[in-house]
Amino acid sequence: MLRTRIPEQLPVMEKLKILSDAAKYDVACTSSGTSRGNNGKGIGNCTDAGICHSFAADGRCISLLKILFTNECIFNCRYCLNRSSNDIPRATFTPDEICSLVMGFYRRNYIEGLFLSSGILNTPDYTMELMYQTLYKLRTQYHFGGYVHVKAIPGADPVLIEKTGYLADRMSVNLELPTAEGLRRLAPAKTREKILMPMRQVQNRMEENREELILYRNAPRFVPAGQSTQMIIGATPDSDFQILSVAESLYKKFELKRVFYSAFVNVNEDSELPALPGGPPLLREHRLYQADWLLRFYGFSAEELLSEDRPNFNMIFDPKCDWALRHLEYFPVEINSAPYEMILRVPGIGVKSARRIIKARRQGSLDFTDLKKMGVVLKRALYFITCRGRSMYPIRIEEDYIARNLLYTKENLPPQLQSGATYRQLSLFDDGMLLSAGEQPQAFPVDV
Repeated sequence: MLRTRIPEQLPVMEKLKILSDAAKYDVACTSSGTSRGNNGKGIGNCTDAGICHSFAADGRCISLLKILFTNECIFNCRYCLNRSSNDIPRATFTPDEICSLVMGFYRRNYIEGLFLSSGILNTPDYTMELMYQTLYKLRTQYHFGGYVHVKAIPGADPVLIEKTGYLADRMSVNLELPTAEGLRRLAPAKTREKILMPMRQVQNRMEENREELILYRNAPRFVPAGQSTQMIIGATPDSDFQILSVAESLYKKFELKRVFYSAFVNVNEDSELPALPGGPPLLREHRLYQADWLLRFYGFSAEELLSEDRPNFNMIFDPKCDWALRHLEYFPVEINSAPYEMILRVPGIGVKSARRIIKARRQGSLDFTDLKKMGVVLKRALYFITCRGRSMYPIRIEEDYIARNLLYTKENLPPQLQSGATYRQLSLFDDGMLLSAGEQPQAFPVDV
């Protein structure tokens, strides 16, 4: 184990101010899917509900301490605020300082876990060793059983990455930019091969660990919540089709839990970077998240949503609605007989609603009132479905007609379907359940 000699000129709270601010551009911060218990002697736990720097389906804010170990970096990536050529305040934690912060904030109920990333201090091995020491002390000396998400450093010794993986709940390796050409232009010290190598290592070790757990129930768990990655969107001229195709490939080949999309924020003056007079491409980021949801839960492929001839998403309609408008030959869908896979493709019907429909129609035929009770967003779905062979009211299956009506926000449903509930857009976490009287919609609307 390395003997670390980290200068401690700055007070810990000043380091925290610098290194928490430096971590704000890393959005790969999620944590569902693990159940780390507590033997009653330690502090903290990690439940299936997840601990993430986000909002849960019930609107609850779940928080992590999200910091960099250091913002010192030997690399000079053109898009990064912490690049070596920038004259900014620098700071580096010690492992004990991070452990003290985590325990102090946890005891005060400020946080429920840790998200730890880092710049590259001296070498990838040196940095990864420091992060391993931090997690080792946190788990063994401080007996912290809460959620930990840690970055694997590309180029680090595989032994260090493996040792760290046994202490973390989730690991991630940032892909940074969608294409190898983008890396060559903006991050020449990084290569696609170096980034994918630890990603493949984590995947292979997770598969081996699953087999070990079948044979030995008490075997240590390796990265039980899986791995994720992040891509910066808008720093290079890559199309949405290229980005989504890369994400689809990562899901298939590396079994990633999540791909995160981070709208490029121009923090450096550099001729190689886009000016972005309209600010960060947040709507584009939003459309990619919606499309990502369709890849993972709705059975779509990247080639169905986009193509080389049509490489970018429609900024007016969400990807699912846009696909439906371009493929009206599949509609209308008869709710009482259509297969589950086709019902999922109807705008306004989410995964939970589709499952409810399949289950309920075994007991009898469904009508539009039944669909509303199941959480179907009829203001969107009514143009694409029939119940018992009939539409809700006379409509034309024409792209222009349906598009104009979907954009007409003051459209009313028949009176018999208006009472007793209000509608909201689908959220990132559920499928558009109806709100009871007086209930407020949750954050992060997603039109899938």
